[in-house]
Amino acid sequence: MNARTRALIAAALVLGVAAGPSVLPAAAHAPVAAADRGGVPAGDAERLAAAIAGLPRPDATAALVRVGGTEGSWRGSSGVHDLRSNRPADPRARFRAGSVTKVFTAATVLQLAAERRIDLDRTARSYLPELIPVAYGDVTVRQLLNHTHGIPAAKMAARTVEERYALRFERHDPREMVRSATGQAREFAPGTQQHYLNIGYTVAGLLIERVTGESYERTVQRRILGPLGLRGTYLPGTSPRIQGPHNHGYQLMTLEDGSRGLRDVSVWGPTGGWAAGDIISTTADLERFTKALFAGRVVRGPLLEEMFTLPRLNGELLPAYRSDEPAAYSVGLSMKRLGGREVWGKTGGRWGYNAAIASTRDGSRTLVYSVNSTDAKGQDMNQVAAALMVGAYGPPTP
Repeated sequence: MNARTRALIAAALVLGVAAGPSVLPAAAHAPVAAADRGGVPAGDAERLAAAIAGLPRPDATAALVRVGGTEGSWRGSSGVHDLRSNRPADPRARFRAGSVTKVFTAATVLQLAAERRIDLDRTARSYLPELIPVAYGDVTVRQLLNHTHGIPAAKMAARTVEERYALRFERHDPREMVRSATGQAREFAPGTQQHYLNIGYTVAGLLIERVTGESYERTVQRRILGPLGLRGTYLPGTSPRIQGPHNHGYQLMTLEDGSRGLRDVSVWGPTGGWAAGDIISTTADLERFTKALFAGRVVRGPLLEEMFTLPRLNGELLPAYRSDEPAAYSVGLSMKRLGGREVWGKTGGRWGYNAAIASTRDGSRTLVYSVNSTDAKGQDMNQVAAALMVGAYGPPTP
């Protein structure tokens, strides 16, 4: 967790979550938050309820939350289904979970590694020799998954959110994205620094397809979604629409008349994320997945430890790329210290939607949320999401 995120989470605890862009249609009305307290301590329940109270607000239009584990459960929803009808948010709605997809991708690779179909210490080039050039020939599969590969991001035509919105239906081919990335100079020698990027998981998705002989989507469905009964979860392929019930997502941007306002971004092509960020799910499904993952029912045996191991060199945590912070990402997950204990999980952001899964290692407290953020891919963590982390686990631990 970097210093900026620590400060934001701490501010959410002290100040609440009133800050945010001051653009919201005047017709918006805040329905009463619906909550179901199932045994969590009263103080925790109060903080969680406060975190999602008053939606829609300028920084978020809806929130869906599930807290579980042996310490008790809590469920809550707040905000609106959409800003036109002003109907209450649907707590069973599907949403774009963004980079939470990486946990499913990493778990699939680790399953294949347990079956000895993938070797984490082998190079990616040995599996994809026609795609990975010699310049990146020493990057291992493990380094793809823990962001220590040194491959830069693929070049994209759009830079601003307005440009990206105009090109939202453009289709991105994963192989072309890998060629774009590996056609550039590497950022650092593999295994010496950590830089969180999507590109390692794009390669991992192609690696899954090469090893299994079937599509990435089919493999994840057959190995994880189906066995766990995650019927509300799916990989959208090229479809830009969210199937089934969903609360609309909005993004603050410059509109045609030059003013700043919210635009409905619920329909958006997913191919730029693919194996790194395109999954669509529900809070109930992600809670079931999180509990199964941490209990060792998704990745079995010693390979599960890869998801709880931060990369080191000579016994020291690797430095983050161009930062004074240490590495915070393992294979598929990341780690934060909150309330005096380690919390492992993964956040995700797609336009209009922020999501997260989190748990203590022993499963005593799990958290899943979807927040319809109006700047879901902004530099700072959404303040509703930050307050939910604090409400579930406590403030950042120095």
